[in-house]
Amino acid sequence: MTTTIDHGLLDRKVAELAERYRPLAVQILREAIRLPDDDTDPAGGLSNHEGARLRFLRDTIIDIGAVDHADDVAIDAFGNLVWCVADAYDGVAPEHKKVIHLDGHSDTVQALRPQWLEKFAGALDPYDGLVDGARLDHAALRAELGHLPPDDEWQHLVFGRGSADQLAGVVAEILATKILLELRDDGALRGCIVRAVATVAEEDNDGGGPRYLTAEVFPTATPDHIPDVVILTEGTGDARKGALGIYRGQRGRMQIEVTVTGRSCHGSMPAMGL
Repeated sequence: MTTTIDHGLLDRKVAELAERYRPLAVQILREAIRLPDDDTDPAGGLSNHEGARLRFLRDTIIDIGAVDHADDVAIDAFGNLVWCVADAYDGVAPEHKKVIHLDGHSDTVQALRPQWLEKFAGALDPYDGLVDGARLDHAALRAELGHLPPDDEWQHLVFGRGSADQLAGVVAEILATKILLELRDDGALRGCIVRAVATVAEEDNDGGGPRYLTAEVFPTATPDHIPDVVILTEGTGDARKGALGIYRGQRGRMQIEVTVTGRSCHGSMPAMGL
């Protein structure tokens, strides 16, 4: 363990590893997108049908070293995939560490495969991605989506159901924990615990996975489980402002709970209310 952290050097090493592991991230994402194409479960990948995908992601997390030990990743009682990384030798007691919570949902909406194939002449498939780039009409796709990156950036694109919502975010969590572990000796995990989650049933029950954590897990959890920081890996961006904006809320809304103290009244007699 180093006595001081060179934050500039650490930032550079993180950036270098992120670039090095870009092909690995793409490989994991493509396989996570492809997996629902399974005759044994036509609804594979949809809410409450994430099993095969979560098993693949769990095995991948172990295989690529995104956790220290195989038992650091598991599926919880709700069905969410959860994993954790920390530096056990940083000299900071677990209850005094900052907890960073990473969140992304693993389920996707129905693929509507025939429509993909019909609209784009078989060039795009929701599971197999870009099947034939030469046959794809970029103008038609741009008109359908409203925005596409310039053609010279297409080597960085991954097509398929969930590539933007939100499997790429879950893959980013996996690569983040791998990088943090590899840079542990440089202080990347000093004084913190990173708990990552790939939630389920998001499309059917918006927020159900995180709500299970907040309602069932956190109230009785020890301090080393209570988040100090929450990072939602929901894709954000704007065709005019750029692809890397950071936002509060999504879809123009927030879900909040408000407690009001007073006396209710009918709208026809507002003076009776407090």
